Amino acid sequence: MDLRNIKIIRAASFAERAGACYVRIQAMAVKHHISLEKEFDEYDTPETKYIIAVDDVLPVATCRLLPVGNESMAVGRIVVLPEYRHHGLGSRMVAEAERWVTELGYHKVVLESRVNKLAFYEKLGYIVRTGQVIHGDTFDCVLMEKELNG
Repeated sequence: MDLRNIKIIRAASFAERAGACYVRIQAMAVKHHISLEKEFDEYDTPETKYIIAVDDVLPVATCRLLPVGNESMAVGRIVVLPEYRHHGLGSRMVAEAERWVTELGYHKVVLESRVNKLAFYEKLGYIVRTGQVIHGDTFDCVLMEKELNG
């Protein structure tokens, strides 16, 4: 699969934000039988920042950014459609999120990694903040962080 022509977009329009929802529904809600109320929580607001990856016209990956205090931004709901995984798209999404976080004046990214995805984030320079496992409604996660040089 050639992913070089995929565009990474900072969602600005309703249609682009809907693309983020589409990816989350397809890759998370449907696959893991997560209710819409659990997949879309109180942090999904009109002010929330989203990034999407688009292959031609189809949204294929997404993530959201949320401020956490004055220094940190949380990056979460990092999702790639199954047929687009293992081609570096997740890493591109995280890199774009980190660029945007830096542009917004934040110095640290925090995220909750599913336990089985720790190695992915460690390769991207994230470190485990605490070894404590967070038992969520759908997944067990670990808090990770990365200091950004901006």
